[in-house]
Amino acid sequence: MVKGIGLLSGGLDSILAIKVIQEQGIYVIAVSFVTPFFSSKNAEKASKILGVELRILDISDVHLKIVRSPKYGYGKAMNPCIDCHALMFHEAGKLMEKENADFLFSGEVLGERPMSQNFRALMRVSEESGYKDYIIRPLSARLLPETLPEKQGKVDRERLLSIRGRSRKPQTELAKKYGITEYAQPAGGCLLTDPMYSRRLKEIMEKQPDFDKRDAELLAIGRHFRIESGEKIIVGRDQADNEKLLAIKNDGDVTLDVIDYPSPIAMIPNGGSEKAIMIASSIIALYSDAPKNDKVKVIYYYKDKSNVILVNPFPKDEIDKIRI
Repeated sequence: MVKGIGLLSGGLDSILAIKVIQEQGIYVIAVSFVTPFFSSKNAEKASKILGVELRILDISDVHLKIVRSPKYGYGKAMNPCIDCHALMFHEAGKLMEKENADFLFSGEVLGERPMSQNFRALMRVSEESGYKDYIIRPLSARLLPETLPEKQGKVDRERLLSIRGRSRKPQTELAKKYGITEYAQPAGGCLLTDPMYSRRLKEIMEKQPDFDKRDAELLAIGRHFRIESGEKIIVGRDQADNEKLLAIKNDGDVTLDVIDYPSPIAMIPNGGSEKAIMIASSIIALYSDAPKNDKVKVIYYYKDKSNVILVNPFPKDEIDKIRI
């Protein structure tokens, strides 16, 4: 039995690539990746629709290294797409060997993304992955060099496709043919393509070059402030943010809350000075429902201790000076 390992994001292209390969009677194992910047949620949904086995691989540590210093640089934001795709194929290649599979494939389309899916970029991805001869792009395969599995007759090249360019019309027509109606939007799942997230990532790379996975996850939550001491304060925007901050906190963080009025939660990751605690308290007082001209009671927690302090709300006309 011929077996292929397919990269599945949950987007339409990756779903269609699997359908094209399945049509040849090839057994498909889908693989999805997890980092602080994207999850496997869309792939999990798609795998159920496709009826394929899904393997989820957490590549956070090695991916963070790539994000800090990508060999082929970034896209429009902080997305190192060429390096990232090469890493995914490298990790999928190890799975291919473990599963005794015959080839790797993805939903990449020649020319769909000018920077990361032009001919040269696709070839670089293949070369950098370490599995160049085994990577097939079923949606554009007949426009690309013949691969080893095609030469060996394990995959029928004539039944692969020749889609090119940025138009989504060929894919939408294929989706109708296969009866596919549910899929994630292109690039919708990667935080590294988001301008606001990318701005925060650039800032933390400058101020905290040793940032870790949790720091990267925190970048997606709430409002972020950097005070003169260099300490960071994160403030929830709504109840969902408050819950996320509390869920991700550890014993070394300072968390703060206004006592008598509805308010956001604030966090000072990995502890904070007395001055930072005062500033964080005044910020959440500003964003709370408390009167803006009165002193506000704020409780803060650090490890197994808590304390109540009285603060004035942070000056509204000064808040943007410390916002990231």
